[in-house]
Amino acid sequence: MLKNEQGFTLIEMMIVLMIISVLLMIAIPNMVKSNNVVKEKTCESTIHLLQSEVETYAVEHGGTMPNSLTALKEEGYVDKVRCPDAELRLVDGRVMRDVDASQ
Repeated sequence: MLKNEQGFTLIEMMIVLMIISVLLMIAIPNMVKSNNVVKEKTCESTIHLLQSEVETYAVEHGGTMPNSLTALKEEGYVDKVRCPDAELRLVDGRVMRDVDASQ
């Protein structure tokens, strides 16, 4: 008699699922780490942009620094003044990051 061997055995399926699980356990933490790095780099870039706009504001207003970052937004120098996971503020002409209280 001939055997009908169409399909996978339970052992074969369990091995495949185990391999996929191990790959996911490796990949997910790396993706989370990459996401955090992207947020950090985005915030650094935003701070550099805002700092250059503060200096531009000072040049165009005779050396007077803006009172706050909101002034830059209101006068059209920038579109946004925020970072992920942090608040930004202006202190003595320097853009500073306030770390989120949840950290």
